[in-house]
Amino acid sequence: MVTGANEKIAVVLLNLGGPSAESDIAPFLFNFFMDRNIIGLPLPLRWLVAKRFSHSRSRGPARDAYAKLGFKSPLLDNSRAQAAALEAELKARGFDAACHVSMRYWHPLASEVIKQLSADPPGHLILLPLYPQFSTTTTGSSLENFQAEVEAQDGALHARWDDQTKVSRICCYPALDGFIKASADNIRAELAKAPKKARLLLSAHGLPEKIIASGDPYQKQCEETAAAIVKELNIPGLDWQVCYQSRVGPLKWIGPSIGDALEKAAKDGVGVVVYPHAFVSEHVETLVELDMEYRHVAQRLKIPYYGRAQTVGTHPAFIAGLAQLVQDRLAGKPLAACGAKLCGTAG
Repeated sequence: MVTGANEKIAVVLLNLGGPSAESDIAPFLFNFFMDRNIIGLPLPLRWLVAKRFSHSRSRGPARDAYAKLGFKSPLLDNSRAQAAALEAELKARGFDAACHVSMRYWHPLASEVIKQLSADPPGHLILLPLYPQFSTTTTGSSLENFQAEVEAQDGALHARWDDQTKVSRICCYPALDGFIKASADNIRAELAKAPKKARLLLSAHGLPEKIIASGDPYQKQCEETAAAIVKELNIPGLDWQVCYQSRVGPLKWIGPSIGDALEKAAKDGVGVVVYPHAFVSEHVETLVELDMEYRHVAQRLKIPYYGRAQTVGTHPAFIAGLAQLVQDRLAGKPLAACGAKLCGTAG
């Protein structure tokens, strides 16, 4: 008998969020910059910085980027598609499961999802980030925020939290078999279109160096993901490199940047295929930053080929991998996919 098959299970997929209209951009950015995991200043100063940054960027680069998407981020729709696919996979495995999406900086916020769960509390709640690699700025922030919102609500879920409702948290899965296999499938499809002399650029969202220096495992896990994908591809002599994108602000960020990687490819006279190995669905940083802005950079540098492999989305192998993570969590098994050993064996 499948462990947990007789209890009602809720899986909450945690993600960043994004605006649904032009008027959402400034408040979405304000919520983002107000996160102490993003800007570690004391509250009064953080509020002033968040207000300034959200005001300027919502009228500048962020507005320009979202304008290319009709002022609507596709992240919520894509996350909901993943939730629906995961729910179907869990039900096919015999679980009474419902999957929800909770966004960190825009609707549906954790507070909204918690109210929904309080109306009919599950027997077991699984918090599952849509970030394969752990960072305090992403998964850490989302888990912390969800916990705080549960404690702030005097509802049924709060009353049952870690008592009648078992709560389990998944922190990361940088080398999850299904994620790696789905990534390799999508990369192979793009490499098949590229000339023989093409370099695979595995691009992740960057972070300031000081965050990594403080002990954040994100960069190490991004490198772990990249190595696992290359091993799965099993292409003799594959030319590949890890790089980082999406830098903002004056701080020194981890590198090399994708801009530096493109300049090197131009100097070496090779084409590139870019794969965003820290993202699991399409959004502004893939559809605009990679598909438009860096494609333009590649053209300006006269790089002979620029291709971009799709994110895993609802690829069956990826969804099956997430379902296995949930199943293992329900059974109380250690999560071998957690490269940082942060998940432990209990909720």
